[in-house]
Amino acid sequence: MRTRPAPPGEGPGPPAPAAALPPPAERGATVIPDRVVARIAAQAARTAQSRRAAVPSDRGGPTSPSASAAVRTGSVRLHLTMDLPYPTDIPRVCERIQRDVAERVAQLTGLRVEEVLLTVRRLVTADASRGRIR
Repeated sequence: MRTRPAPPGEGPGPPAPAAALPPPAERGATVIPDRVVARIAAQAARTAQSRRAAVPSDRGGPTSPSASAAVRTGSVRLHLTMDLPYPTDIPRVCERIQRDVAERVAQLTGLRVEEVLLTVRRLVTADASRGRIR
């Protein structure tokens, strides 16, 4: 019994030459949905919050940071909402958290972070039972 040789590109042997593939720019793109980037940003915000501004636990407990993202052609705009401790240097802490989140999201997604808008939901005091001093 005689066997026929396999047509080029099939069977054993080296794969077809790469020249048959279109250039990388024409092959397509990886698309990361907004909700996935938002989840990555929320996790990065939790990490940054614990490093930069640990919120003391109270009766209700601190609320986890939330995030939303708008991805457009290789870049993203983020909006974070979180609690911060009181007293604290709010502008400095916010700036550091924004930078930490932008760096982490860019590192994990490969997207360029154009803006990180941070909204402080509430300020949490260390001792809620102290109340106001007259």
